[in-house]
This record gives sequence, structure tokens and C-alpha cells, in this order.
Amino acid sequence: MKRNFKKVSSSIGLDIGTSAVKLVELRFLKDTVELARFDLEPIQADLSSQLKRIAPSSQGINISVSGASTVIRCIDLPRMNENELRQALRFEVQKYIPFAMNEVNLDSYILKEDLSDNKMLVLVAAVKKEFINQRLKLIQEAGLKANIVDLDSLALINAFNFSYAKEEDVDIKNKTIAILNIGASMSNLNISEKCFPVLSRDIYIAGNNLTQKIQDATGIDWKSGEELRPDMEKEKLNKVVTTMESVLSDLSKELRTSFDYYESQSASSIIKIFLSGGGSKFNGLKDMLANLLSIEVEYWDPLRQISIADNINSKEAKALSSQLAVAVGLALRK
Repeated sequence: MKRNFKKVSSSIGLDIGTSAVKLVELRFLKDTVELARFDLEPIQADLSSQLKRIAPSSQGINISVSGASTVIRCIDLPRMNENELRQALRFEVQKYIPFAMNEVNLDSYILKEDLSDNKMLVLVAAVKKEFINQRLKLIQEAGLKANIVDLDSLALINAFNFSYAKEEDVDIKNKTIAILNIGASMSNLNISEKCFPVLSRDIYIAGNNLTQKIQDATGIDWKSGEELRPDMEKEKLNKVVTTMESVLSDLSKELRTSFDYYESQSASSIIKIFLSGGGSKFNGLKDMLANLLSIEVEYWDPLRQISIADNINSKEAKALSSQLAVAVGLALRK
């Protein structure tokens, strides 16, 4: 007997950070997107073998990069169609990219086509070829195939918009917000205006800075998410708080510089910061950052609009969802 089974499509996002590997597999059903599998592990010395173990070799994966070898710019260009943009891209953007054009892979996306003076807003991404080739070599050594190479910041925006840019989220759809993903060694900042990215940058102040500074100041083997316990020795408690405020003060200065630059170019102001990433889980960090910047700060859930398969530990998935933000954004790019 012949039966008609509709094939269920799925997609895998693999986020290789500096301290952990995060994998998310999403299944695309008729009316929903479902979390079919996830994994989060500390990076091991033999990363190739680790990737071979956790990622299926039978299916291509989506990966991403970030850091000093990457650049994202949102720029005004003369209005043209996509074919014309592809042909003119290297000539039009070379003054915005701090690398030689023959050293990078370039891509672009037209965000807005109806600016004044016959202009359009274009998102341009550039990554050094050498950096991409190193990442692809690692993937190939693990017996895997990369479908898409994205940027961490763009994966974050995709995940956030999927979860929060809905009709009921009026403020987010019509206002300007910041998405701050604090990892172990790097923080990704994105400013989003009416769901369009307008500024992205990587900041080298993150969870490791907090951990190391606290350990140096107190001798405590501190971990992200550890509680500021009332029964802690008062002297050590004060040192922890003071140290966190010192590091977050440096981070807030970097954020404020970006906010001020954006606001000098726009009539809008950032109304809220949405936090994610393993380095954002330090107890008290959210409130300290809000006080330093005088802006509302809250955590966001990358799994907010994603159902969880019956075989998944939903409680664990929700607890770790903030750390899975990049991997979710990658997996959404089926």
C-alpha cells in the first residue's frame, strides 16, 4: 500500500564559542517550529572529535563567526536592484570595510528601498577569507558539511525577531531596542530599529572578565549565575559587588558610546536592552547594568515561540535557552 507522508524538514545550528559548543536542531512543522534536540557542552581539547560526536554527519549544519575578522555595516547606497548591487558591491562598500577587498568574503541585504534622495539602506557583512577557511576546515575535519556561514550578531537578530517581533509586541515592532549577548570572551551588541538592524559591534568585555576579576579580588572560585548569598562574609560580598560594578562600568561605557553614536544619527532612542548569553547570568548583573545606563534591562527567551518536543527535558531547555540564542538563530535559517 502506498501512503503519502509529508516530509518534515529540520535544520541544525552549531554555535562554536570560546568556552562552549551549543547545538540546536529545529523541526519545521505545519503550524509551529519545534525544538527537536539541543546540546551544550564545554569546549574540549579535541574539538574536532567533540563536533563529530554531537553533530550528525548526514545533515548539513549552519555555523557562524564573530570577532575582529568580521565586519557588519548598515549603510546608505544609491538605489539599485539586487543584481546591480551584487555587481557593484565591492566598489560601493570598500571605504566602509577595514580590510582589503581581495581578503574578504562579502554579502549584503537590502533592508529599506525607500530612503530619501533615491537611496536605500543596505546591510553589508564582510569576513576575512582566512578566518572562514579555518572554521570550514574544522567542520570538514569533523566529517560535517556547512550549509550556511552566518555572523553571530545576525543569528541573534533572527532569533530575537522570530520570538518577539509579533503583533502583540507593539513596543518592539515600533521602537528601537538593543540586543546584548554576553558570552565568555565577547559581547555582541545589536541595535534594532523597528525590527531592522541598524548597528552591530563586538565588545571584548564579557563573562570571563567578570569571573577573573572576582576571583582575583576575593579568592572565590566564582561561576556565572552564582548567588550573592547573604551569609557570605561581608568583606567578600562587598568585594564581589564592587568588582562586578567596575567591570560592568567599563561595559556600560562601551554600550553608551554605541548608543550615543546611533542616537546622533537618528531621531530615535533606545528604550530597552534585551540580555542573553551565558555571561549575562551573573546574579545582579541585569540590575547593575540598568542602573549604570538608566535604561530598562530584561532577559529574553530564544525559545519563546518554539515548542519543545516530548522527548526533550523542557525545564532544562528553558534554563539554558539564553545560552542557545545564536544556535537558535542559525537553526531558523532552514
